[in-house]
Amino acid sequence: MMAQDDLVVVGIDVAKDKVDACIRRFKLRQTFPNTLQGRRKLTVWLRKYQVGKAVMEASGGYEREWRNVLHSAGIEVRIVDPRRVRNFALSAGRLAKNDPIDAEMIAWFAETFSQAPGQVPDAAREELAALAKARKALVDVKIRLQAQNEHAAPEPARKAHARILKSLAAEIDKLEAAISAKVKATPEFAERAEIIQSVPGLAQTTSAILIAGMPELGQVSDEVAAALIGLAPYDDDSGKRRGERHIKGGRRWVRNAIYMPCLGAATQNNPVLKAFYQRLIAKGKEPKVALVACMRKLIIVLNTMLARRQKWNPGCHAVA
Repeated sequence: MMAQDDLVVVGIDVAKDKVDACIRRFKLRQTFPNTLQGRRKLTVWLRKYQVGKAVMEASGGYEREWRNVLHSAGIEVRIVDPRRVRNFALSAGRLAKNDPIDAEMIAWFAETFSQAPGQVPDAAREELAALAKARKALVDVKIRLQAQNEHAAPEPARKAHARILKSLAAEIDKLEAAISAKVKATPEFAERAEIIQSVPGLAQTTSAILIAGMPELGQVSDEVAAALIGLAPYDDDSGKRRGERHIKGGRRWVRNAIYMPCLGAATQNNPVLKAFYQRLIAKGKEPKVALVACMRKLIIVLNTMLARRQKWNPGCHAVA
């Protein structure tokens, strides 16, 4: 078994029509077209130099086909946040930016932060995530149109909005049906959904988002779970100054998607979270700060429930 530090790493900058690859150890760079032949050539090139790990940025989905090909070839693949790589480049004084430089910076970043594992492709989870994101996009459009209808508008505009809202409602229903069918058709998803939906205030759509966007729940520590979704508070202290703690990073789309369900749970539907929320408000916490604390507690409770494969139990999951 090759030690992690001995792995030859390639950084890959993914674009729509090509990728730029860099193996820093051997000072090699190469460009490959986004074609079947191009992907085959990349695989042959990486095997020639015994590359064991490929790192690429999340690129709006363009990285998935390359990831799948490399994974099939036995190469570990890690997808990283582009902002982390860019911040790393700036900290290293690399201000220039183009595709070959980006590939080199990705490789350097991967060599510096080599401890993170690669990701195994999961087509079912990716499909569920795509369905959940598509539904969220339509719901956002619906909310914007409904807000516009609250203001005075000419009758033709109101009628046009009404027709679009009716069509949006129908399409949202179809996506929710597809999400439900996908969860039921996948035994692992169905089991996790049953556990998540046992929590008062969490329904089908929220559970699907957590299943798709937080597959690590039940397999990591509470601290890691909170950090992955971006709900871990970070200090802002220097010398004698004590700044406010803030949340940052993490999977924003998951965090945003559970905000409203958690608000309902903390203020109406979930006695345990409601009591916790009210205690924080009584202590003088701002409502938004108290809600973020409830979201963090909820993720930690779900992490425990999924690890134990247990449904909601108010006595066991009371939060202090």
